[in-house]
Amino acid sequence: MQIKIGTLIDGRYRVTAKIGHGGMADVYEATDIIKKTTVAIKMIRDDVMLDSTNLKRFENEALIAASLNHPNIVKVFNHGTIAGVPYIANEYIKGQTLKDVIDFRGALPLEEAVDYMIQLTDALYFAHQHNIVHRDVKPENIYVMPDGTIKLADFGIAQAEGLDNNLTKTNEIIGSVYYMAPEIAKGKKATPKSDMYAAGVAFFEMLTAHPPFESDSAVNIAVMHIKNKFPSLKQYVPECPKEIEKIIQKATNKDPNLRYADMGEFKEALEKIKTNIDNLKPKKGFLARIFGFK
Repeated sequence: MQIKIGTLIDGRYRVTAKIGHGGMADVYEATDIIKKTTVAIKMIRDDVMLDSTNLKRFENEALIAASLNHPNIVKVFNHGTIAGVPYIANEYIKGQTLKDVIDFRGALPLEEAVDYMIQLTDALYFAHQHNIVHRDVKPENIYVMPDGTIKLADFGIAQAEGLDNNLTKTNEIIGSVYYMAPEIAKGKKATPKSDMYAAGVAFFEMLTAHPPFESDSAVNIAVMHIKNKFPSLKQYVPECPKEIEKIIQKATNKDPNLRYADMGEFKEALEKIKTNIDNLKPKKGFLARIFGFK
């Protein structure tokens, strides 16, 4: 369903422009005429709506994300239908995805990556405290605002305690394979620890500009998560402090029981790194300091 510019949705949202076309929805810019603010309207596409599972996932996102109020989670303000087609009115994001940033800039500076991770772990800890597992944590679903704030988005395949829309079949593997925890690749149920693994993979990618496992085959990548040793960060970033590598190794341990107890503990480890980040930087020798050698 195409929405005409100028359409007033639910007597509140005046559509001003079409700004995007995603996997499940068309996205429009609109003005909330009551609050006088700009919002984004996600309207499920007609072809996507034909699949009842996709429809449930869209509705799932509206219900779950609307229940979360956190500065690092894209806020859902409202949801409803227009001419029988579901829509979501959410926070208007002026920023690129973290994937866009990495693709354009390559590996990120340590301080910047740690700052993004502190925000991400805080957002996930909040969601987990509300019994919500995201299940699709990846740079494509993280937005970077101009001021450095990050926003976690896309709760379409998230699972919440007490909300069962039968979105997945038994042992169905969902989410991006590049960030898939070994237990998920084995067909087990997603937990906060699988979100933690995905966040650890995202941290690795921020610092290296590469996911840890790559192949032309999604099945091969899933098997790598299960069987292959997680690659050393120093393979890509030789000067990276061992403390950072230890954090990534712990968050991405193949045994969920050996990862951090929760995202709060993961965040605490990152905050300790941030406090001492100057002490972690590679020390330059005397000649390098004098003549500027690397």
